[in-house]
Amino acid sequence: MSQTAFLLVLAAAFAHAAWNIIAHGSSRSGLPFLWWGSLVSALLWAGAVPFTGGLGTADLGGFLLGAGVSALLHVGYMLLLQRGYAMGDLSLVYATARGTGPLLTVLVAVLALGERPAPLALAGIGVILLGIVGIGFAGRAPRGGAARGPGAVSAPAAPRPRAVPAVGDPPRSAGVPGRRGRLDPGLGYGLATGVAIAAYTVWDTHALRVWELSPVAFMVGCAALELPLLTVGVWRRRRELLPVLRTQWGRLLLFGVLSPLSYILVLTAVTIAPVALVAPVREVSVVLVSLWGAFVFRERRPAARIAASLVVVGGVLLLGAPS
Repeated sequence: MSQTAFLLVLAAAFAHAAWNIIAHGSSRSGLPFLWWGSLVSALLWAGAVPFTGGLGTADLGGFLLGAGVSALLHVGYMLLLQRGYAMGDLSLVYATARGTGPLLTVLVAVLALGERPAPLALAGIGVILLGIVGIGFAGRAPRGGAARGPGAVSAPAAPRPRAVPAVGDPPRSAGVPGRRGRLDPGLGYGLATGVAIAAYTVWDTHALRVWELSPVAFMVGCAALELPLLTVGVWRRRRELLPVLRTQWGRLLLFGVLSPLSYILVLTAVTIAPVALVAPVREVSVVLVSLWGAFVFRERRPAARIAASLVVVGGVLLLGAPS
Protein backbone atom coordinates (compact mmCIF):
# COMPACT_ATOMS: atom_id res chain seq x y z
CA MET A 1 0.00 0.00 0.00
CA SER A 2 1.31 3.45 -0.89
CA GLN A 3 2.18 5.87 1.91
CA THR A 4 -0.55 8.28 0.73
CA ALA A 5 -3.25 5.61 0.90
CA PHE A 6 -1.95 4.41 4.26
CA LEU A 7 -2.14 7.90 5.78
CA LEU A 8 -5.59 8.49 4.30
CA VAL A 9 -6.93 5.33 5.91
CA LEU A 10 -5.33 6.08 9.28
CA ALA A 11 -6.93 9.54 9.27
CA ALA A 12 -10.25 7.88 8.37
CA ALA A 13 -9.85 5.53 11.34
CA PHE A 14 -9.54 8.45 13.78
CA ALA A 15 -12.60 10.19 12.30
CA HIS A 16 -14.54 6.92 12.29
CA ALA A 17 -13.76 6.17 15.92
CA ALA A 18 -14.85 9.68 16.90
CA TRP A 19 -18.24 9.52 15.20
CA ASN A 20 -18.94 6.03 16.55
CA ILE A 21 -18.36 7.29 20.08
CA ILE A 22 -20.77 10.13 19.30
CA ALA A 23 -23.33 7.69 17.84
CA HIS A 24 -22.96 5.44 20.87
CA GLY A 25 -23.84 8.33 23.15
CA SER A 26 -26.98 8.97 21.07
CA SER A 27 -28.04 5.34 20.63
CA ARG A 28 -31.24 5.85 22.60
CA SER A 29 -32.38 8.46 20.04
CA GLY A 30 -32.28 5.85 17.27
CA LEU A 31 -33.93 6.71 13.97
CA PRO A 32 -34.58 10.42 14.68
CA PHE A 33 -30.84 10.94 15.25
CA LEU A 34 -29.99 9.03 12.05
CA TRP A 35 -32.51 11.08 10.06
CA TRP A 36 -31.02 14.36 11.21
CA GLY A 37 -27.51 12.93 10.76
CA SER A 38 -28.12 12.18 7.08
CA LEU A 39 -29.69 15.61 6.48
CA VAL A 40 -26.88 17.48 8.24
CA SER A 41 -24.22 15.41 6.44
CA ALA A 42 -25.71 16.13 3.01
CA LEU A 43 -26.08 19.87 3.71
CA LEU A 44 -22.63 20.34 5.21
CA TRP A 45 -20.76 18.52 2.43
CA ALA A 46 -22.84 19.58 -0.58
CA GLY A 47 -20.94 22.87 -0.75
CA ALA A 48 -17.67 20.99 -1.22
CA VAL A 49 -18.82 19.09 -4.34
CA PRO A 50 -17.93 21.81 -6.92
CA PHE A 51 -14.42 22.08 -5.45
CA THR A 52 -13.72 18.33 -5.35
CA GLY A 53 -14.28 17.28 -8.96
CA GLY A 54 -18.06 17.62 -9.22
CA LEU A 55 -19.75 14.28 -9.87
CA GLY A 56 -16.52 12.96 -11.36
CA THR A 57 -18.42 11.40 -14.28
CA ALA A 58 -20.73 12.36 -17.12
CA ASP A 59 -22.78 9.20 -16.48
CA LEU A 60 -25.62 10.52 -14.30
CA GLY A 61 -27.36 7.15 -14.40
CA GLY A 62 -24.26 5.43 -13.05
CA PHE A 63 -23.98 8.00 -10.28
CA LEU A 64 -27.61 7.56 -9.23
CA LEU A 65 -27.40 3.76 -9.35
CA GLY A 66 -24.17 3.69 -7.39
CA ALA A 67 -25.37 6.14 -4.74
CA GLY A 68 -28.86 4.60 -4.55
CA VAL A 69 -27.67 1.06 -3.85
CA SER A 70 -25.09 2.41 -1.42
CA ALA A 71 -27.79 4.38 0.42
CA LEU A 72 -29.83 1.19 0.91
CA LEU A 73 -26.81 -0.67 2.26
CA HIS A 74 -25.74 2.20 4.53
CA VAL A 75 -29.22 2.56 6.03
CA GLY A 76 -29.20 -1.14 6.86
CA TYR A 77 -25.74 -0.75 8.39
CA MET A 78 -26.73 2.24 10.51
CA LEU A 79 -29.93 0.62 11.78
CA LEU A 80 -28.07 -2.52 12.81
CA LEU A 81 -25.29 -0.50 14.46
CA GLN A 82 -27.67 1.72 16.43
CA ARG A 83 -29.69 -1.30 17.53
CA GLY A 84 -26.51 -3.06 18.61
CA TYR A 85 -25.35 -0.05 20.63
CA ALA A 86 -28.71 0.01 22.40
CA MET A 87 -28.38 -3.68 23.29
CA GLY A 88 -24.72 -4.24 24.21
CA ASP A 89 -21.30 -2.89 25.13
CA LEU A 90 -19.73 -0.33 22.80
CA SER A 91 -16.52 -2.27 22.19
CA LEU A 92 -18.21 -5.67 21.82
CA VAL A 93 -20.60 -4.48 19.12
CA TYR A 94 -18.02 -2.26 17.43
CA ALA A 95 -15.18 -4.81 17.43
CA THR A 96 -17.36 -7.67 16.20
CA ALA A 97 -18.74 -5.56 13.36
CA ARG A 98 -15.35 -4.17 12.37
CA GLY A 99 -13.79 -7.66 12.43
CA THR A 100 -16.46 -9.39 10.36
CA GLY A 101 -16.65 -6.57 7.80
CA PRO A 102 -13.02 -6.54 6.64
CA LEU A 103 -12.76 -10.33 6.69
CA LEU A 104 -15.65 -10.66 4.26
CA THR A 105 -14.37 -7.70 2.23
CA VAL A 106 -10.95 -9.31 1.80
CA LEU A 107 -12.53 -12.61 0.72
CA VAL A 108 -14.73 -10.87 -1.88
CA ALA A 109 -11.83 -8.70 -3.09
CA VAL A 110 -9.66 -11.77 -3.66
CA LEU A 111 -12.36 -14.05 -5.10
CA ALA A 112 -14.47 -11.57 -7.09
CA LEU A 113 -12.34 -8.47 -7.73
CA GLY A 114 -9.15 -10.38 -8.53
CA GLU A 115 -6.97 -8.59 -5.98
CA ARG A 116 -3.85 -10.44 -4.82
CA PRO A 117 -2.31 -9.01 -1.62
CA ALA A 118 1.38 -9.80 -0.99
CA PRO A 119 2.24 -12.45 1.65
CA LEU A 120 3.32 -9.81 4.19
CA ALA A 121 0.06 -7.94 3.64
CA LEU A 122 -1.95 -11.13 4.13
CA ALA A 123 -0.08 -11.74 7.38
CA GLY A 124 -0.95 -8.21 8.52
CA ILE A 125 -4.62 -8.77 7.64
CA GLY A 126 -4.63 -11.96 9.70
CA VAL A 127 -3.01 -10.26 12.70
CA ILE A 128 -5.49 -7.36 12.57
CA LEU A 129 -8.47 -9.70 12.48
CA LEU A 130 -7.00 -11.77 15.33
CA GLY A 131 -6.67 -8.63 17.45
CA ILE A 132 -10.21 -7.49 16.63
CA VAL A 133 -11.59 -10.90 17.62
CA GLY A 134 -9.63 -10.60 20.86
CA ILE A 135 -11.21 -7.22 21.59
CA GLY A 136 -14.62 -8.70 20.87
CA PHE A 137 -14.09 -11.60 23.27
CA ALA A 138 -12.77 -9.22 25.92
CA GLY A 139 -16.07 -7.34 25.70
CA ARG A 140 -18.31 -10.38 26.07
CA ALA A 141 -20.43 -10.66 29.19
CA PRO A 142 -19.67 -13.54 31.58
CA ARG A 143 -21.84 -16.56 30.91
CA GLY A 144 -25.21 -16.00 32.50
CA GLY A 145 -24.37 -12.37 33.32
CA ALA A 146 -26.15 -9.34 32.04
CA ALA A 147 -24.96 -7.86 28.79
CA ARG A 148 -24.56 -4.26 29.81
CA GLY A 149 -25.43 -1.47 27.50
CA PRO A 150 -23.92 1.99 27.07
CA GLY A 151 -23.43 3.75 30.38
CA ALA A 152 -24.41 0.71 32.46
CA VAL A 153 -22.97 0.15 35.91
CA SER A 154 -19.64 -1.70 36.00
CA ALA A 155 -18.62 -2.56 39.57
CA PRO A 156 -16.58 -1.43 41.35
CA ALA A 157 -16.65 1.74 39.31
CA ALA A 158 -18.73 4.68 40.46
CA PRO A 159 -22.35 4.07 39.52
CA ARG A 160 -23.69 5.60 36.33
CA PRO A 161 -27.24 5.52 34.94
CA ARG A 162 -28.22 2.29 33.24
CA ALA A 163 -28.91 2.39 29.54
CA VAL A 164 -32.55 2.62 28.60
CA PRO A 165 -33.57 0.78 25.41
CA ALA A 166 -34.59 2.97 22.51
CA VAL A 167 -38.27 3.74 22.02
CA GLY A 168 -39.93 0.70 20.48
CA ASP A 169 -37.19 -1.73 21.55
CA PRO A 170 -38.31 -5.08 22.97
CA PRO A 171 -37.29 -5.90 26.55
CA ARG A 172 -33.65 -6.93 26.83
CA SER A 173 -33.27 -10.64 27.54
CA ALA A 174 -29.69 -10.74 28.84
CA GLY A 175 -29.40 -12.12 32.31
CA VAL A 176 -32.94 -13.52 32.42
CA PRO A 177 -33.11 -16.94 34.08
CA GLY A 178 -33.36 -19.79 31.57
CA ARG A 179 -31.63 -17.81 28.82
CA ARG A 180 -28.08 -18.88 29.55
CA GLY A 181 -26.11 -20.03 26.54
CA ARG A 182 -28.07 -17.90 24.11
CA LEU A 183 -26.22 -15.69 21.66
CA ASP A 184 -25.34 -12.33 23.20
CA PRO A 185 -27.60 -9.82 21.39
CA GLY A 186 -24.75 -7.35 21.04
CA LEU A 187 -22.60 -10.02 19.38
CA GLY A 188 -25.39 -10.97 16.98
CA TYR A 189 -25.98 -7.38 15.92
CA GLY A 190 -22.23 -6.90 15.57
CA LEU A 191 -21.99 -9.84 13.15
CA ALA A 192 -24.95 -8.58 11.12
CA THR A 193 -23.41 -5.10 11.00
CA GLY A 194 -20.17 -6.64 9.72
CA VAL A 195 -22.01 -8.23 6.81
CA ALA A 196 -23.50 -4.84 5.96
CA ILE A 197 -20.05 -3.22 6.15
CA ALA A 198 -18.62 -5.74 3.69
CA ALA A 199 -21.57 -5.25 1.33
CA TYR A 200 -21.33 -1.47 1.13
CA THR A 201 -17.51 -1.47 1.02
CA VAL A 202 -17.38 -3.81 -1.99
CA TRP A 203 -20.26 -2.08 -3.77
CA ASP A 204 -18.90 1.42 -3.21
CA THR A 205 -15.45 0.40 -4.43
CA HIS A 206 -17.03 -1.08 -7.55
CA ALA A 207 -19.11 2.06 -8.16
CA LEU A 208 -16.18 4.45 -7.81
CA ARG A 209 -13.93 2.41 -10.08
CA VAL A 210 -16.48 1.59 -12.79
CA TRP A 211 -18.15 5.01 -13.06
CA GLU A 212 -15.10 7.04 -11.90
CA LEU A 213 -17.17 8.94 -9.34
CA SER A 214 -15.92 11.71 -7.07
CA PRO A 215 -15.75 10.43 -3.45
CA VAL A 216 -17.25 13.64 -2.03
CA ALA A 217 -20.16 13.78 -4.49
CA PHE A 218 -20.77 10.07 -4.00
CA MET A 219 -20.94 10.50 -0.22
CA VAL A 220 -23.32 13.47 -0.54
CA GLY A 221 -25.51 11.52 -2.95
CA CYS A 222 -25.67 8.60 -0.53
CA ALA A 223 -26.61 10.82 2.40
CA ALA A 224 -29.31 12.59 0.38
CA LEU A 225 -30.81 9.32 -0.86
CA GLU A 226 -30.80 7.88 2.65
CA LEU A 227 -33.30 10.53 3.76
CA PRO A 228 -36.41 9.12 1.99
CA LEU A 229 -35.60 5.65 3.33
CA LEU A 230 -35.10 6.90 6.87
CA THR A 231 -38.25 9.05 6.62
CA VAL A 232 -40.34 5.91 6.12
CA GLY A 233 -38.82 4.36 9.22
CA VAL A 234 -39.01 7.48 11.39
CA TRP A 235 -42.55 8.51 10.42
CA ARG A 236 -44.19 6.96 13.48
CA ARG A 237 -41.66 8.77 15.67
CA ARG A 238 -41.80 12.10 13.83
CA ARG A 239 -42.79 13.93 17.01
CA GLU A 240 -39.37 13.10 18.40
CA LEU A 241 -37.51 14.86 15.57
CA LEU A 242 -37.59 18.40 16.97
CA PRO A 243 -36.73 17.34 20.55
CA VAL A 244 -33.75 15.35 19.22
CA LEU A 245 -32.60 18.37 17.21
CA ARG A 246 -32.87 20.65 20.25
CA THR A 247 -31.00 18.31 22.59
CA GLN A 248 -28.51 16.71 20.17
CA TRP A 249 -27.63 19.53 17.77
CA GLY A 250 -24.01 19.64 18.85
CA ARG A 251 -23.53 15.91 18.34
CA LEU A 252 -25.37 16.12 15.03
CA LEU A 253 -22.96 18.76 13.74
CA LEU A 254 -19.97 16.66 14.76
CA PHE A 255 -21.57 13.58 13.25
CA GLY A 256 -22.31 15.48 10.03
CA VAL A 257 -18.66 16.42 9.66
CA LEU A 258 -16.89 13.30 10.90
CA SER A 259 -19.05 10.48 9.54
CA PRO A 260 -18.82 11.59 5.87
CA LEU A 261 -15.18 12.63 6.30
CA SER A 262 -14.16 9.19 7.53
CA TYR A 263 -15.70 7.48 4.53
CA ILE A 264 -14.61 10.07 1.97
CA LEU A 265 -11.03 9.37 3.03
CA VAL A 266 -11.61 5.62 2.65
CA LEU A 267 -13.25 6.07 -0.77
CA THR A 268 -10.29 8.15 -1.89
CA ALA A 269 -7.91 5.45 -0.66
CA VAL A 270 -9.63 2.62 -2.58
CA THR A 271 -9.09 4.53 -5.83
CA ILE A 272 -5.32 4.24 -5.34
CA ALA A 273 -4.94 1.05 -3.29
CA PRO A 274 -6.50 -2.46 -3.18
CA VAL A 275 -9.67 -2.61 -1.08
CA ALA A 276 -8.34 -5.86 0.44
CA LEU A 277 -5.69 -3.72 2.17
CA VAL A 278 -7.72 -0.58 2.83
CA ALA A 279 -10.58 -2.38 4.63
CA PRO A 280 -8.41 -3.97 7.37
CA VAL A 281 -6.20 -0.90 7.96
CA ARG A 282 -9.19 1.33 8.74
CA GLU A 283 -9.91 -1.01 11.65
CA VAL A 284 -7.26 0.73 13.74
CA SER A 285 -10.33 2.68 14.83
CA VAL A 286 -11.24 -0.42 16.85
CA VAL A 287 -8.21 0.26 19.04
CA LEU A 288 -9.34 3.82 19.73
CA VAL A 289 -12.94 2.86 20.49
CA SER A 290 -11.85 -0.08 22.65
CA LEU A 291 -9.58 2.14 24.75
CA TRP A 292 -12.35 4.72 25.06
CA GLY A 293 -14.75 2.03 26.22
CA ALA A 294 -12.26 0.69 28.75
CA PHE A 295 -11.16 3.97 30.32
CA VAL A 296 -14.18 6.27 29.88
CA PHE A 297 -17.13 3.87 30.03
CA ARG A 298 -15.22 1.54 32.38
CA GLU A 299 -16.21 -1.53 30.44
CA ARG A 300 -14.93 -4.91 31.58
CA ARG A 301 -11.43 -6.40 31.15
CA PRO A 302 -9.39 -3.30 30.22
CA ALA A 303 -6.07 -5.21 30.28
CA ALA A 304 -7.33 -7.76 27.75
CA ARG A 305 -8.69 -4.97 25.54
CA ILE A 306 -5.35 -3.15 25.56
CA ALA A 307 -3.42 -6.35 24.77
CA ALA A 308 -5.71 -7.16 21.85
CA SER A 309 -5.47 -3.57 20.64
CA LEU A 310 -1.68 -3.87 20.52
CA VAL A 311 -2.11 -6.93 18.31
CA VAL A 312 -4.20 -4.82 15.90
CA VAL A 313 -1.48 -2.18 15.85
CA GLY A 314 1.08 -4.86 15.02
CA GLY A 315 -1.01 -5.99 12.05
CA VAL A 316 -1.36 -2.42 10.81
CA LEU A 317 2.43 -2.01 10.96
CA LEU A 318 2.82 -5.16 8.86
CA LEU A 319 0.40 -3.78 6.28
CA GLY A 320 2.22 -0.46 6.21
CA ALA A 321 5.65 -2.06 5.78
CA PRO A 322 7.26 -1.99 2.29
CA SER A 323 6.45 -5.14 0.29
